[in-house]
Amino acid sequence: MTEGRRYFRPRLAFSAGWKSRPAKPAPASGPSGNADRFRETMLPHMDAAYNFARYLSRDPDAAEDIVQNAFLRAFRSFDSFRGDAPKAWLFAIVRNCLLDWVAANRDKHAAIDDVHSEGVPAEAIDEDTPETILARDGDVAMVRATVENLPEPFRETLVLRELEELSYKEIATITGVPMGTVMSRLSRGREMLCEMLLPADERGRMAQS
Repeated sequence: MTEGRRYFRPRLAFSAGWKSRPAKPAPASGPSGNADRFRETMLPHMDAAYNFARYLSRDPDAAEDIVQNAFLRAFRSFDSFRGDAPKAWLFAIVRNCLLDWVAANRDKHAAIDDVHSEGVPAEAIDEDTPETILARDGDVAMVRATVENLPEPFRETLVLRELEELSYKEIATITGVPMGTVMSRLSRGREMLCEMLLPADERGRMAQS
């Protein structure tokens, strides 16, 4: 699912002016080489990281803090990055920072809902996916607000798959659950989204088709 516009990029200290720097070969090693490689590899995913944090925290100010901390952690541990799936690697760090934020603000926020039941339909609702709902309704703000109201972990899985287009394997790595669970959560999340967005009579026609 592709939105018409992204959230605003947070102002991160180490990203200032990175697009205006002239291209130059990065040293193979050393602090300067790592910094250049980090900018080239990770900063293109900044908007996506902010979207992910924004959807899960449902707090734009908190999302900026979460992404700030995530990028700092990512930079400090960049030596451990092996070059595969940079977006998924970064999102795993964003998720950890989000969980830290939730723990520190548990009395003020309920960003991660306590979900014990994951009723799973027999099949994912592919006939009327979030993409077709968005195209038909033409209301990005409404769909965004509806996605934010989905309970966890379905919201997280739906965002990672439909908005950020990560693979089941990448989502499983980020969330620490088997791929089968990812597929189940995605299926249930799609069903919930359809129930929240579609009129009852239209859902009935879908069920009969």
